[in-house]
Amino acid sequence: MSTSTMNANRSNTLAAGRLRPGVMVSMGVFAVAVPLFVLWALVGNLPNLFVVAFIAIILFLILLGVTSRIVEGGRRAKDRVITTLVVSSFVLALVPLVSLLWTVIARGLTRFDGSFFGMSMRNIVGNGGGALHAIIGTLLITLMATIISVPVGILTAIYLTEYARGNVLSKVLSALVDVMTGIPSIVAGLFIAALAGLLIGPGTTTGFLGALALSVLMVPTVVRSAEEMLKLVPNELREASYALGVPKWVTVLRVVVRTAAAGLTTSVMLAISRVIGETAPLLIVAGFTPSMNYNLFSGPMMTLPVFVYDQYAHKGLPPEAFDARSWAGALTLILLAMVLNVGARLLGKLLSPKTR
Repeated sequence: MSTSTMNANRSNTLAAGRLRPGVMVSMGVFAVAVPLFVLWALVGNLPNLFVVAFIAIILFLILLGVTSRIVEGGRRAKDRVITTLVVSSFVLALVPLVSLLWTVIARGLTRFDGSFFGMSMRNIVGNGGGALHAIIGTLLITLMATIISVPVGILTAIYLTEYARGNVLSKVLSALVDVMTGIPSIVAGLFIAALAGLLIGPGTTTGFLGALALSVLMVPTVVRSAEEMLKLVPNELREASYALGVPKWVTVLRVVVRTAAAGLTTSVMLAISRVIGETAPLLIVAGFTPSMNYNLFSGPMMTLPVFVYDQYAHKGLPPEAFDARSWAGALTLILLAMVLNVGARLLGKLLSPKTR
């Protein structure tokens, strides 16, 4: 037998028992066409695309499983079905995200101009105006909440991971952190409002109170995520530092925290992303105003989430102007969160320990 004949037989053997790409494409087209035409015939017009996609995925999985089991065997069929199911789930999860981003960008760009970022809503009745006062208020309140929350959260996480040895205090503290992680945001706003009513007076609204409400939501997030980051630091690094005679607090500060700096930065940014879009607590304790306010300790202060809510819920004439401002505010809020996350990644790379 010649060499070419042997190579041909070998290639045929390797190719046997495999579904060709053309067959899979044909099954995909069939799985989409059948529910599309059947539903079109029953409904009389173009059916819901989500329903068609759901039925098409199920039909394709059935066809793929049966065909692959006949041609390739049961083990390969299970692998193909599970792989297709995972990829389909990933694509379906992306659909609402892409749809959300597309809607916000398409509607928000109509007022994404200089006046939106350079003007407030003072003395603005209909068209025009902007969200400069809300952007400044969001940045100031979030910055103050971060200043309050980050030291408390990281120091608490250090205590739970480095100093607590399963004592009663650490167990109670961990339980309280878990409970606080799941509390509704409006409860934090009501708590700060009640506290301010006792100490200052009922009905007080300031930016600082809004920062306190956000810090109540931020602290448990920082504690729990920072605690997990600190636990990832290898114990060998601690033991090596102790062997050199380094005190515990220096080891924690210069070795543990330094090694986990990138993860701690990510923890802080996750906490900021958690609270930067909160509306209910800020509506209660920070209030809303159409004017600029740079003072966190005096008078109400507008924030972007409250601005979006106010523009959408309390429409005037023309209503299109209020809709445009609300969508532009939502787009600005998304961009702020994106900038914070990108900055956290860059800062995490900068702070992470160098391997070379």
